[in-house]
Amino acid sequence: MPQILEHPAAVEKDFLPLNGTDYVEFYVGNARQAAHYYRSAFGFSLAAYRGPETGTRDRASYVVTQGKIRFVLTTPLDPEHPIADHILLHGDGVHDIALWVDDAESAWRETTRRGARSMREPETLRDEHGEARIASIAAYGETIHSFVERRNYSGPFLPGFTAAVGGDAVARPVGLKHIDHIVGNVGWGQMDHWVEFYRDVMGFKMFKHFDDKDISTEYSALMSKVMSNGNERVKFPINEPASGKRKSQIEEYLEFYHGPGVQHIAMATDDIIATVSALRLQGVDFLRVPSTYYDDLTARTGAIDEPLAELRELGILVDRDDEGYMLQIFTRPVADRPTLFYEVIQRKGSRSFGKGNFKALFEAIEREQARRGNL
Repeated sequence: MPQILEHPAAVEKDFLPLNGTDYVEFYVGNARQAAHYYRSAFGFSLAAYRGPETGTRDRASYVVTQGKIRFVLTTPLDPEHPIADHILLHGDGVHDIALWVDDAESAWRETTRRGARSMREPETLRDEHGEARIASIAAYGETIHSFVERRNYSGPFLPGFTAAVGGDAVARPVGLKHIDHIVGNVGWGQMDHWVEFYRDVMGFKMFKHFDDKDISTEYSALMSKVMSNGNERVKFPINEPASGKRKSQIEEYLEFYHGPGVQHIAMATDDIIATVSALRLQGVDFLRVPSTYYDDLTARTGAIDEPLAELRELGILVDRDDEGYMLQIFTRPVADRPTLFYEVIQRKGSRSFGKGNFKALFEAIEREQARRGNL
């Protein structure tokens, strides 16, 4: 039998294998209060802490978790600290989208060799629970990606952090499971540059592409390309503004964040009705679409398992592609600036991002912009 040779692309080794998102670190003005908000409103549990009591003199960090989601909320303890400059310019926002790897040094070496700007050379951190390796590179704006290797570590988070003591009396979990995707906003004409960064520097591939014909309303438009790593555990949509009659949501974000940054984080659930019902009871505010959205919903999407009346009551959107359907809803911004917000998503076969909902969603965002005087 003749030997069958595989195409070289089919056997090319993934030079940046990722196990998933390790954590997302936010720089915030008051980490203690932010941690309380994420626990009481979003249902996260306090897992670990770092600060003066643990030997860290310049900052305090609270680690909160739910399912596989891990957020780190960090505040500086001195007004001259660089983190204070970050918060002054951007407000509360995401600084680090950390990626879980088996070899942090290899991840750093392979990406910097391909053009990434190093932010932290590989470093080994140790305590009584073992050791962890971490390194970082720059991404869009002041966002970074840390590579976290923790196979030899058994502590609550990373060396330098202590475990939260006792149960969390504040946390009320709502069924959030893992991060589905994280969306970045970049400036005019910058989307393709960052698409190329994720392709050439990090080995990602184009997963989806939406242009201003897909994502537009009467007043504004944007363009988006979704990049995914090889095993599709990490997905990063990248948005840029497109020309419209008025200021788009991306322009508003860039104006208030003062540069590129993370726009929203999508968190997955297995029961979006139960999750959103609990979040609403706990004080989370969501965008609403007109009730007419639901009048011909099943004609657009086909049969779905969820009761239409409950979807209408909660404001949950539905979209279908050739692989199944998905349900999604978006919060209002979670800080005073109209920047960071969250998506709750449940996938029932669909691997897309709700293209059929774009118009209704962005009109809802525009109504919020108009209320703020920013449309």
